[in-house]
Parts: sequence; C-alpha cells; structure tokens
Amino acid sequence: MKVVKQESGPEDADDKGDMPRADDGYVPSQRRLDRELYKRARARRATGIAALSTLVTAAVLYLVVVNAPGWPRTKETFFSAEYAREAFPKVLEGLWLNVRLLLVCGVAVLVLGMLIAVARTLRGPVFFPLRALAAAYTDFFRGLPLIINLMIVVLGVPALRLQGVTVDPVLLGGTALTLTYSAYVAEVFRAGIESVHPSQRAAARSLGLTNRQALRHVVLPQAVRRQVPPLLNDLVSLQKDTGLVSIGGAIDAVRAADIIVGRSLNYTPYIVAGLVFVALTIPMTRLTDWVTARMDRQRAQGGTI
Repeated sequence: MKVVKQESGPEDADDKGDMPRADDGYVPSQRRLDRELYKRARARRATGIAALSTLVTAAVLYLVVVNAPGWPRTKETFFSAEYAREAFPKVLEGLWLNVRLLLVCGVAVLVLGMLIAVARTLRGPVFFPLRALAAAYTDFFRGLPLIINLMIVVLGVPALRLQGVTVDPVLLGGTALTLTYSAYVAEVFRAGIESVHPSQRAAARSLGLTNRQALRHVVLPQAVRRQVPPLLNDLVSLQKDTGLVSIGGAIDAVRAADIIVGRSLNYTPYIVAGLVFVALTIPMTRLTDWVTARMDRQRAQGGTI
C-alpha cells in the first residue's frame, strides 16, 4: 500500500514562492496550492501596475520636455545625433583610461585603506604615534575636497621639479584618487574591525594565537565580509571620479568629450560621456545590491557571524 504524505496547512510551507513538486510520493495540500496561485497572481498584478505607472510617468515627462519653449534649441545643443556619432568612438577610447585607473587605484585603495585601518586599531601605548598619524591622515583627506586634492597633486608636484618624480597627469591623478579614497575605505575597514565582538579575539588568544595571528585569521576575515557592500559602493564612486583626472590634461572619456565641445560649441559629447559612465556604473551598482541582499539573507538565517 502506497503511503501519501499530506501537508497539514500553509504554515508548514516555505516562503520561497516556488510550486512544490510531487516527488517520492509527496503531494502538496490543496490549501498550499491555492496559496501559491494567489501569490503568483498578486505578483503578476504588482508587475502590471508597476509597468503601467512607469509608462505613464515616462509619457508625462516626455510631453513636458518636448513641449517646453526652449526644447528645439536644447535638442540641437545637447542631443545632436551628428555630434553623438562623432564623439562616441573618441569617448569610448578615452574610457579605457578610466577603466585602467579604476582597476589600479581600486587595488591600491583597498591595500592602503586596510593598512591605515589596522594602524588605527592597534592596541597599546607604544603604538600611539602610529594611531595618531593614521587618524590625522583620515581626518585630513576625508575633509579635503577631492577636486582640490587633484589640483594640488597634479599641478603642484610638477612645479617642485623634483628629480625622479613623475609629471605624468595620469599617474599623479591616480595618486590623488588613491590618497582620498583610501581615507574613506580605511574608515569602512575600521568600522568592520570594531564590529567584531571582543570575544572573538579572546577566543583566538585562548587557542594560542598571537595578536597578529588573531587579527589576520579571525578578526579581519569577519570585518571584510561584513563591509563588502560599503566597499563596493566606494568603488562605484571611484569609478565615476576617475573622470576628474582630466583637469590635468589626461585624455580620458571626459577630456575627449571636452575637446569636441571646445571645437564645436555643442554639448552633446558631454551627454555621450555621461551615458557611457552610467552604462559602466549600472552593473557595479546591481552587483552591490545583489551582494547586500545576499548577505542580509545569510545574516537573517544565521549564516554570517
């Protein structure tokens, strides 16, 4: 005789929204089937309402913009297809410099930020000078506007005429970006380190680990894992701010657009450059959202310490 397993009610069902399968004699209850169908119907209804409201909003904005008195002139100045076709390949070529700056500066920022954060969390009076220097560094570069930092480094360092010091605006601009963003990232790492409960370090010490080993194998892995979402947000901001190196003359996406604008007095290349940066930023933003949601689920389930 075949035994059929029957559910007692929807309270035993999970909240994933997936229709159960009748495997190995398992038969879902009619109540659960009705519940799943109701949830799917609500999801379809919500999707339809969201799509309709989006279309209505977009249509209203379009009508407001195209019926504005200055729209014809604005369209010609900012949305010219001719200048967009001319600017796109040059902006795309300059974007490669921004991508390289992001990769190199991103790694440098993470390393320097981690070192500064560790220096700020060192214990004992002997490390007070190191802690004070790290705190002064973060306070100074977090308070100094990035554009001023770039001008000081990109324009001021070559004026010193130091032997052996580069005057390449790309390298100097990358250095300024690293100095500023490492201060922000250091505070993110420090917050992660201080969020680890002291009992974790004490437990590691009780197992025979030294302070350095406890920091490396116990504290830092937990701190970094907890701070992944804000770190990714800082990298997204760094990706956008790489366009500021153009103030030193580096031919990146922004500078390539600026050259065409200066020659034609048409601002469409700026729109093209902006859209290219947006297209580059959106995947990183969605990755940040996905990582944040994943870590929230793990934390809710007890999977993340």
